[in-house]
Amino acid sequence: MATRAEIPPHLFVVFGATGDLMRRKLLPALAQLGSRGALRQSVVLGVGRSGWDDARFRTWAREALKAAGPKAEALSRWGETCLFFQSVGQGRPEDYRALRARVEALEREFEIPGNRVFYFALPPHAFAPTVEEVGRSGLHRGRGWARLVIEKPFGLDLSSARELNARIHAYFDERQVYRIDHYLGKETVQNLFTFRFTNPIFESVWNRDRIDHVQITVAETIGVEGRRDYFDHVGALRDMVQNHLTQLLTLVAMEPPAAFEPEAIRNEKVKVLRSAVPVRREDAIFGLYERGRIEGAEVPGYGEEIGAPSRTETFVALRLEVANSRWQGVPFYLRTGKRMERPLSQVVVRFRAAPVVLFGPGCRAESNVLVITIQPDEGFDLYFSVKSPGQPIRFTTERLHFRYAEAFGPLPEAYETLLMDILLGDPSLFVRSDEVEEAWRLYAPLLVDRPEVYPYRAGTWGPQEADALLGREGRSWFPA
Repeated sequence: MATRAEIPPHLFVVFGATGDLMRRKLLPALAQLGSRGALRQSVVLGVGRSGWDDARFRTWAREALKAAGPKAEALSRWGETCLFFQSVGQGRPEDYRALRARVEALEREFEIPGNRVFYFALPPHAFAPTVEEVGRSGLHRGRGWARLVIEKPFGLDLSSARELNARIHAYFDERQVYRIDHYLGKETVQNLFTFRFTNPIFESVWNRDRIDHVQITVAETIGVEGRRDYFDHVGALRDMVQNHLTQLLTLVAMEPPAAFEPEAIRNEKVKVLRSAVPVRREDAIFGLYERGRIEGAEVPGYGEEIGAPSRTETFVALRLEVANSRWQGVPFYLRTGKRMERPLSQVVVRFRAAPVVLFGPGCRAESNVLVITIQPDEGFDLYFSVKSPGQPIRFTTERLHFRYAEAFGPLPEAYETLLMDILLGDPSLFVRSDEVEEAWRLYAPLLVDRPEVYPYRAGTWGPQEADALLGREGRSWFPA
């Protein structure tokens, strides 16, 4: 495997290059990497249906970068010489033959030895047709390596995920496929490996004997914004739970890999999913936001926002179990929602309470809690009990904390990390085909027999029924 200083010459082809994902995420990440000299031998070819040329694409890119935040100089130093555009019109075979001719011409001009990345920044319904046109045109057969990058959601259920895998594997081997989940590119998520497996104080208690339960929350204050048609078709279970939250689950619950190598890591993640019990309808709560207030401003309800009545869930809370020797009997609670009180992504590990009360019935201390905050304000907090001064004996909960920004300064964006890994051929942070299918298996019952959808006011933490999901076992959500 190449080192960080050895990114080989390559052509980075982005399908859907004038879309929202390219504008907000990919282009800023590429520009940042390029401005730091990491992409000295990279050429980016945007592909889309519009009739743009290179000049029009570079103008659009310059404007997009200014809006996204990176300094405008990043594009002038990098993009003006290595950003190109090719239209595929209506997506006919002759359009893809023209695309192949352009790819080969750029490789000759820039002396690129046939290494190609195909990034699908496309709506999910376009994945299968596009990969087939890429395959039929022979674009995937260059002189060097070829890698296919696909955004989530990967399918809409187990059967569609299997079908999409089969259509991709007709042209690309699994080792060439990078199913991207940007949450896995976040430094705090990656540091779960280090935190667990190099700190015996935590790994020794990371089991059913010491842990009472685990909570995973990914909350957003935004609504559907420009994704109305997409989101109303898929809902929060498919859009967030099956990928982002499930990936966090596997990282928390996985066994130590045999080696710090891509396949060893991914094997352990798959084992977690195979041990997990499919979620029952009675263990899931769906919600739909109504009009409310966020940060002092009134925001519309979901139906108002999309301009039509809908029962698509914008909130999901559920309980699941991993039936293996480490986790048997420990519930995992997953929660995600739009238009919630504040943006938050975190993992909460609540340990079991002390088995003996030494100081009398009125002096029971709170159990220890470990909070791993992924965003914002990335870091770790450990809550523990201390005696308050004076008499009678009373306990106070205090915390130890670590913040990445305080120790290391600003962190790189997740897409920068993941793009580097793609170019280096490191699939550790990407999702394998069997992992996708096992994740869909967990939630199949909820797709067949959908839970009732409860209303909640925008600017809250979801419907009250989500509190009852934990309350029926004497637990509660950790204060956010």
